[in-house]
Amino acid sequence: MKKGPGPVRRIFYGDNLPCLRRMPEGAADLVYLDPPFNSGRAHYFNAGGEKAFGDVWRWTAESEALLLETARLAPAAGRMLESFADAFGRGALAAYLARMGATLAALRRVMAPESSVYLHCDPLASAHLRILMDAIFGAGNFQNEIAWAYGLGGGSARRFSRKHDSILFYTRGGSWRFCKPRVAATSARMRGMQKGMTDVWGDIPSLNNMAAERTGYPTQKPLALLERVILASSRPGDLVLDPFCGSGTTLMAAENLGRQWMGMEKSALALSVMIKRMAGREIPLHPDAASAAKIGRGGKFKLESDISMTPAPG
Repeated sequence: MKKGPGPVRRIFYGDNLPCLRRMPEGAADLVYLDPPFNSGRAHYFNAGGEKAFGDVWRWTAESEALLLETARLAPAAGRMLESFADAFGRGALAAYLARMGATLAALRRVMAPESSVYLHCDPLASAHLRILMDAIFGAGNFQNEIAWAYGLGGGSARRFSRKHDSILFYTRGGSWRFCKPRVAATSARMRGMQKGMTDVWGDIPSLNNMAAERTGYPTQKPLALLERVILASSRPGDLVLDPFCGSGTTLMAAENLGRQWMGMEKSALALSVMIKRMAGREIPLHPDAASAAKIGRGGKFKLESDISMTPAPG
């Protein structure tokens, strides 16, 4: 991204689609997104507190409009979504995919020619999302399905315990930035040496209840996970975009690594968590965002949608 008078550090409060429609073409050097997983339930702060976000879907007139928007930006994806809805019905999964199709198609437009996108998902919809991304980015631009394996969470007596998420790694085109991470070798033959990272990431645990970086936000990911993605697929000064930025982990990781960043989030509770984290790092915010700290503290404070909150200069 072309640099302005200072680094881009911006949070948009509101739905990400209007924000993405206004973004200039080719602005983002790296995209990471951790959207809702189509879990069919709500998620709560600190596992029982205030509702953070809902993840329940149904087909509406908006879903139909999103399908048409996807078809306009990515015709193959529009045909795929229409065929899926015809075959399996216009239900929850079809509504979820219509929304994801419109978001992914909008993201492709704002991605730079040598950029990459990492979509974090789980087995509930990973197979469907991969086909959707094939249709939007091109099957030849699929690079990896990364398995992030972790140990926390419940088990099941009826099936193998589900202990991994998928991260779908696609590129905008045939040329992209990539620096393969190096990790400690585990074999006796290579003891004390390093080797290139594979597509199975089992060395970064999920956040337990005692983790120092834990905020209580239900879908928070470890900083180390995002730092690995950012180091692999961007350079210092590049713009990292997260359109579902939640508790702000992507933004914090980008800040740690000297990248510019832009986040989009419509949850007021998530916004308050982000502001608190940034205050702890002494990342100053513009005064119009300071009042947003009231959100999530029991009041009914309301912000106009799509307000951009930018750090004060200096």
